[in-house]
Amino acid sequence: MREIATGLQHIGIPTPCYRESLEFYKKIGFCIQYETQLPDTKDRVSFLKLNGLTVELYENRGIIREAGPIDHICIDVVDIKLAYTYICKMDCIILDQEIRQLPFWERGIQFFTIMGPNHEKIEFCQRL
Repeated sequence: MREIATGLQHIGIPTPCYRESLEFYKKIGFCIQYETQLPDTKDRVSFLKLNGLTVELYENRGIIREAGPIDHICIDVVDIKLAYTYICKMDCIILDQEIRQLPFWERGIQFFTIMGPNHEKIEFCQRL
């Protein structure tokens, strides 16, 4: 697999509130790369990109909005304080009321986490 796999292609997020989810991801910096509707159900699907990270939002009215076996999406940032200031100005649920730190990697990391509209956790992290 090392010879044929090139990395993460996208993370799929089902949503019963497609428009709300789409606007949320656009607010935190994602741009729409592709939009379509499934031919049989007419459910909407969008691929959104933020630099090297792609998220697929797909309409699923039967989904239960709670965290599942994948705990979070992490967005790498170069300035955690600037990211925190930006996110604090938004109308979203911030799960960490301050920037946290852990002794990961060589010099540690700083991070904070928010909740997306489908109860997905989104972490912003800077390696120090």
